Amino acid sequence: MDDEISTSAEAYEADAIPRRHEVHSDPDVTPCTEVPAEVTQKPVEQKSPAEWAYERLILYIQNFEAQHDNEHEVAMGFAGGDAGVIRIEGMGFFDPDIVTFYGSDASGARTQLVQHVSQLSVILRALPKTTEAAEPRRIGFRLAQDLEKEG
Repeated sequence: MDDEISTSAEAYEADAIPRRHEVHSDPDVTPCTEVPAEVTQKPVEQKSPAEWAYERLILYIQNFEAQHDNEHEVAMGFAGGDAGVIRIEGMGFFDPDIVTFYGSDASGARTQLVQHVSQLSVILRALPKTTEAAEPRRIGFRLAQDLEKEG
């Protein structure tokens, strides 16, 4: 028996069925409302806050990348700090409550941000590709592939 006492908001959140809802002012933007089976196979209450935040960030990054041309890649700015912008090259989590981002900053220096899920607040940005490769690097696609392997 679990002796931990939860607030009503925490109990509601733990029992929530994962769903997505978006509304956009631009009628040409297709809102993302699907929650992939890989995310819903394991009940939310069996996921750590880090795993749950990681999975949802993947969905947001993948959707953001899908809206851009081949001349742009996704980068992430961090609200409330002076970390600047990181071109996202990898992402992970460390149970129970840490999410980490790997990439490079504006000067090209390798960068890793380690953040507690309670402090998670990011801005996704489309930056011009850094290389002359034919295709941009799409981290959202690779992250989603990793979710499928785990599911």
